[in-house]
Amino acid sequence: MELAQPAKKKKRRQQTIPAYLTEEEISRLLRATRVNPRDRAIFTVCYHRGLRASELGLINLDDYDPEFGRLTIRRLKGSRGGEYPLTHAEKVALGAWLRERDKTPGPLFITQKKRGISRKTLHGLMRRYCEIAHIHKSKAHMHALKHSCGTHLSSQSNDIVGIQDHMGHIAIQNTMKYVQISSKRRMDFAQGLERSGWGLSRS
Repeated sequence: MELAQPAKKKKRRQQTIPAYLTEEEISRLLRATRVNPRDRAIFTVCYHRGLRASELGLINLDDYDPEFGRLTIRRLKGSRGGEYPLTHAEKVALGAWLRERDKTPGPLFITQKKRGISRKTLHGLMRRYCEIAHIHKSKAHMHALKHSCGTHLSSQSNDIVGIQDHMGHIAIQNTMKYVQISSKRRMDFAQGLERSGWGLSRS
């Protein structure tokens, strides 16, 4: 009689950390867009709202309420949208862009031909500005801005539910991956201190 073999444990799939820009890289990227008010507004809003490229294209002119500084966001892929108060940086960038944009109803961000800006165009802009800002090409895609937003929020706040709402996540697990990124950064930093001997007695 053959003995039953113990069940093999399934290897736990290691979660890959999504590419994101550091806060210093975000600053460089936004500085690179200052020459173009539309692009400055695009990247400022996309980063601060944690938007996908396709979600940015859904924003219409009348979704922005400049009087109260609020923007209505419609998210995709089962995420939750809504009306959100904007940061000072977003309001300033949008104000500069709207002084150049005509009052024609339609997409908030338009091309010279008055058409809504496409995902392809957005990805091309991201590659160009990352090159100008000397940001590695592995991060030169629009989705990296969404990951950057979640990562930076989680490093600055312990309010997971607030971050979940800000990012439009329905499942909290999608928010927790950004907390894990911050925890990994904290662990890497601590291990670096340990290797350097920081804090050891010098007596």
